[in-house]
Amino acid sequence: MKTIAVIFGSRSTEHDVSIVTAVSAIIKPLKLTGKYNVVPVYISKDGSWYSDEKLGDISFYSSGDVEDKLSRLKKINLKFDDGLWLIKPGLGGEKIRIDVVFPATHGTYGEDGSLMGLLEMAGVAYVGCDVASSAIAMDKVLSKQVASSAGVATNKWLQLGRAEFEEDRENSLKKLNNLKMPLFVKPAHLGSSIAVSRVKDAKELTNALEVVFHYDDKAIVEEEVSNLVEVTVPIMGNENLRVAMVEETLNKKSEFFDFNTKYMQGGKKGKGGTKASGNYSRIPAKISKDLYVKSEQTAKDVYQAIGCSGTARIDLLIDTKANEVYFNEINPMPGGLYQHNWNKAGVSNVELVERLIELASERYDNRKKRSTVFKTNFLEQF
Repeated sequence: MKTIAVIFGSRSTEHDVSIVTAVSAIIKPLKLTGKYNVVPVYISKDGSWYSDEKLGDISFYSSGDVEDKLSRLKKINLKFDDGLWLIKPGLGGEKIRIDVVFPATHGTYGEDGSLMGLLEMAGVAYVGCDVASSAIAMDKVLSKQVASSAGVATNKWLQLGRAEFEEDRENSLKKLNNLKMPLFVKPAHLGSSIAVSRVKDAKELTNALEVVFHYDDKAIVEEEVSNLVEVTVPIMGNENLRVAMVEETLNKKSEFFDFNTKYMQGGKKGKGGTKASGNYSRIPAKISKDLYVKSEQTAKDVYQAIGCSGTARIDLLIDTKANEVYFNEINPMPGGLYQHNWNKAGVSNVELVERLIELASERYDNRKKRSTVFKTNFLEQF
């Protein structure tokens, strides 16, 4: 029986969303298979690592006294020795060898490639995008540059750095004069629509940038797309890709798809963003057949250009009158794995996690075939 470590939490603004993804979308269906030894690994907001069966239950976190509960648990250690081992504290502490890691760490210190680098060094199979593709995907500026270089269309945008903004606010804002209002202002490295603003004048633009630079060192400022239909396309695969459904975002209560719209519509009864379909999206998207096919192809082009593997979700912007599809951004670890969309595509929650583990093992086996050692007599000359 393979041991699967589900790693979640971490020092990220998306910490809480990560917990819901791990517990509801990964740990629960993995246990339902009866095929795996599932080990929850929680990284607290201060960066401490814990592993306990209790951490796989959402009630541990929803009661509001997480810090008190964590104080009763002992931190674990990691060991890199021909793979990844979890070492429980104390004399003769239990050693658990991990076969596959299933990351659920959204945002900083996880989804951005940080965790993937650690797992590569440990020499363990893991689910989802690798170091390079994760880093590119989590940088909205870099991902647009890579997509554009591959011939994928993007809406008009510019970037702005925190240092530049703080040193010479007036001139840095002048750089953005070439963009036509209304604009969207976003942190380059955050997900879950945190600190995203839609602005209609210079004052709002300045305020929005100040908010962004509270969370990030780089902002991306984008022109709004006219006649907009916003869609998202989940994909899984390594070389051979499987596309789920093209899903249309429905924005009725807010001007754009912000954090509250995603995650705070329904609380415990609605389970927030864990059941997106029916609350604020339509599957399949209500667009022409031509635009539907074009959206699928654009999503695949982005996935391959960035070098994704395992799974990712590609967000697109459609100008329905111009019949144009633009790449917006990519999420290398979709919240809740976008289960609701895969379910519509005929993939159950259990099938989804099992397939992702298969893809992780497939990539790991292929990489093991590559040589990383080069023998020389270079040192003999010293």
